[in-house]
Amino acid sequence: MPLGANTLAVALLIAGAAGIVRGVTGFGGAMVMSPPLALLLGPRLTVPVVLVLESIVAAPMLLHTHTLVNWRLMGAILLAACVCVPLGTLVLVSLEPQLMRRAIALTVIVFAVILLIGWRYSGRQRLSTSVGLGALSGAMLGATSVGGPPVILYLLSGPDPVATTRANLTLYVTIASLAGLAALWYQDVFDVPAVVASLWLAPTYYFGLIAGTRVFPRLSDARFRQLTLLLLIAVSTGIVFA
Repeated sequence: MPLGANTLAVALLIAGAAGIVRGVTGFGGAMVMSPPLALLLGPRLTVPVVLVLESIVAAPMLLHTHTLVNWRLMGAILLAACVCVPLGTLVLVSLEPQLMRRAIALTVIVFAVILLIGWRYSGRQRLSTSVGLGALSGAMLGATSVGGPPVILYLLSGPDPVATTRANLTLYVTIASLAGLAALWYQDVFDVPAVVASLWLAPTYYFGLIAGTRVFPRLSDARFRQLTLLLLIAVSTGIVFA
């Protein structure tokens, strides 16, 4: 679908805000973008656009973080996620757009609330748990573009330092999003309109991401996350009933 001037302006603001949040917190770009863009552009266009921004545009962050990755842990998660991403894309192309839009918003609400109250996974990081979690996250990513929150909750419970956890999340989002784009291309969802919309929004998202990483040392990370999650819950709730 061609983007009108007003639609494009709003989409650019959303992408810029998402980039800032991703730069400050290390995650949350898809959670910020997906619900309002699904309302603005429709789910079938939103999901590939978000995955482009979360993978290709944010990939340079890996240059600074790849040496910190816990490869043994992330290998199992990513393998399971990539295998199950196509299951999510089948859901995306099968359900009605309005139902998918509300499903995306509800997914964000559920995990925003969980993150806000500070719940953490309390079990051990076993191989079976990592594979199951990766499968769930991959299916969620393929269907809604929001696959990161389960992995976030899982990684935050582990013994790795904060820098390693941020590196693990950056790797997961990039690789799983690329797998999602491949599955969407196979389903003819990642098409020319999605590429064009991604090209329009990519610079704003990237500059927002850079701005977020630069202002990060000046902000209270915990307070910023709380305010962002509260905003996500409010916006997504409105979208559910829109």
